Amino acid sequence: MRKFLIAGNWKMNNTVQESVNFSKELTSNIAKKDNVEVVIAPTFTALFSVGEQLKESCIKLGSQNIFWEKSGAFTGEISADMLKSCSVEYTIIGHSERRQYFGETNETVNKRIVTAVENSFIPIFCIGESLEERESGKEKMIVKSQLVEGLKEIAKEKLTDLVVAYEPVWAIGTGKTATPEQAQEMHKFIRETVAGIFDTEFADKLIIQYGGSLKPANAQELLSQPDIDGGLIGGAALQVDSFSEIIKIASEIKK
Repeated sequence: MRKFLIAGNWKMNNTVQESVNFSKELTSNIAKKDNVEVVIAPTFTALFSVGEQLKESCIKLGSQNIFWEKSGAFTGEISADMLKSCSVEYTIIGHSERRQYFGETNETVNKRIVTAVENSFIPIFCIGESLEERESGKEKMIVKSQLVEGLKEIAKEKLTDLVVAYEPVWAIGTGKTATPEQAQEMHKFIRETVAGIFDTEFADKLIIQYGGSLKPANAQELLSQPDIDGGLIGGAALQVDSFSEIIKIASEIKK
């Protein structure tokens, strides 16, 4: 049985003190759930302080990126060793905003995933198509190429804890909405594609999150779909109440 993975991506929000205060409140709200893993990914400046806050809790710490070089003249990047020193366990890679605004490509995503697994981090590997790509009927072709190229030449044995997050970019901030059926269709396609890259046993164990504006109002419908194993959550993860409610909903769903 796959666990749900509920991950909060705070993006460029919260100062260090706000992050610590949020973490403190969240840890008092959340008890360990057998079927749900919880991750929060603050900004780089808050990682160490939040990591200290989470040490005695069931909540895991994630980063919003990782660079493939160990050190050097790479202004604005962050290395595996730096993340390890902050107690990070998960790292988000290839988020749609990194692809859209900062030139992330399938090739650089692959290099980041390689670095993550070589340093024992769990990658949250983000994929998804734009509105133009969906409207032109290319969504499955785009998602398949992101998967194939992002996982290129990585041995299956090194990816035992891989997480894939599907972001329907076309449904984020466009006024359009991905239905649970549309989300499930793509999640099923992702699982089938991964089975083709590796094998069915690997794909059956793979956690595939939904990253398209998951919130308390739609969590029940989305998380009840057979191939949706949690959420990579933006806006709803910035409020303790809404994030806690999504975790509660996930914990009550039996698949």
